[in-house]
Amino acid sequence: MKTRLSWICHGSTEANRTGRFPADEPLEAKGTEQAAMLAAQIGTVDRAWTSPALRARQTAAAMALDASIEPSLRECDYGRWRGRPITELHETDPEALSLWMMDLDVAPHGGEPLSTVFARVDDWMTSHIGDGGHAAVVTHATVIRAALLHVLQAPPSAFWTIDIEPLGVVEMTSDGRRWRLRFPNAAR
Repeated sequence: MKTRLSWICHGSTEANRTGRFPADEPLEAKGTEQAAMLAAQIGTVDRAWTSPALRARQTAAAMALDASIEPSLRECDYGRWRGRPITELHETDPEALSLWMMDLDVAPHGGEPLSTVFARVDDWMTSHIGDGGHAAVVTHATVIRAALLHVLQAPPSAFWTIDIEPLGVVEMTSDGRRWRLRFPNAAR
């Protein structure tokens, strides 16, 4: 049974625009408008899931997706770095920031290691490999990057080489045995 999975990064927020670790901030007005326009590109879906974060739920609502909240698709818990500018951490705690980027099993911010995010995304993808139909997930760049590592069987260090912009879409398909990246033809 063929499954098509559309991964959708939530719309733009102030944290995106200002280079901050995310908190549970709302979408900016522009993000809501753009999400509504993206709905036509995604097309009809058989089921949808969203991260519990406000910005993901607002994106799903703007796209008119009847999405179930899925805790496995939540953003990484950035602990005490939540809401802080990345540039500030470069100045005040460069060792901790460097350690976090080099060792994905540590969480110097007191939250969740990236390796834990990778494991929960791997588990989620494995449990939905044979669902069939077209599904959509509205979540975070971190989660989508983890999903790409899963599909490509890439080393964890490749995480830092992937950029996902707000409202970026990544398509995957499954034949029930494995996931594949899909690059649809926009001219269809």
